[in-house]
Amino acid sequence: MRLIDLSLPLEHNAISEPKTFGDKFGSPAQITFFSHKEGAELYVNTFECTYDDLPDGLGNGVEVVYGLTHNSTHLDAPWHFAPFSEGKKAKTIDEIPLEWCYGDCVILDMRHKKKDELILAKDVEEGLGKIGYTVKPMDIVFFQTGADKLWGKPEYQTHYPGMTREASEWLIDRGIKVMGVDAYNFDLPFPTQKRIFQETGDKTVIEPCHYLGRDREYLHIEKLANLGEIPKPFGFKVSCFPIKIKGGSAGWCRVVALIED
Repeated sequence: MRLIDLSLPLEHNAISEPKTFGDKFGSPAQITFFSHKEGAELYVNTFECTYDDLPDGLGNGVEVVYGLTHNSTHLDAPWHFAPFSEGKKAKTIDEIPLEWCYGDCVILDMRHKKKDELILAKDVEEGLGKIGYTVKPMDIVFFQTGADKLWGKPEYQTHYPGMTREASEWLIDRGIKVMGVDAYNFDLPFPTQKRIFQETGDKTVIEPCHYLGRDREYLHIEKLANLGEIPKPFGFKVSCFPIKIKGGSAGWCRVVALIED
C-alpha cells in the first residue's frame, strides 16, 4: 500500500493565508513554539519538583495555536455554510458520519482552467468522459487546479478557478457527499467575487457553493495538495477524517490517498 499525503501544513504566519480577516478570526494562524527547556515548567508545576529532578532539566516540547479551523487543509461542515441544511439543523464537524470521509476517490483535472474561470457542470461531465469514469454514490471527488504549487506565495489566495453551484449540484445529484479542491477556496477567489459584485451588483456571485449548503447537504475540502503525485485519476481510496471539534464549522484534515500496489 502506497500512501500519498494530500495535505498542506498548518504554518505559523503563513504567507498564503490572508491577513485581511484580522486578529479576531486568527488568520494567518499564530503558533507559539515552546522549547523542551520551557516545557519543563509544566512538570515543575505539576509534580512540585525542581528542574534538577528532570533529565537534563528538560520537559516536553509544546505548541499553542491561535488560528482558524479553516487554515491549512480542512473539511468544511454544513454548519459552516449555514445554521440549517435541507430544512434541518446543519451538522457540525463532530457530527459528520465517518463513512463520508473514507472511500473511492476520483480526480478531475481542471488545470486548463485559468485564474478566475468557472468550473461548470459540463466541465465535470467532460472531465469524467476523458478518463472513462462514472461517479457513483459516496465517491469522493477532487478537482486538480494546480494552485497548490503557489503555496508559500501571496498569489495562492488569488490565482485559481472557482467551482460553480451547478457543478456542485450535478455531483450532489449523483450521491456525492464530499468533494474538494487544491486551491484556497472552493468558490472563486475573494477579490474576484468582490470585483464582480461591485461591478454588477449580482449578489449570487458571493460564495455560491458555500451557500448551496443551505439547500443541499454536502461537504467540501479546501487547500488540498499533491494531487499530481497520484498515478491514476481513480482506482484508489482517500481518507479525510477531520479533527473532532465539538460544535465546529470545520476541522483540519490530514488527507491521505491509499494506493494498492
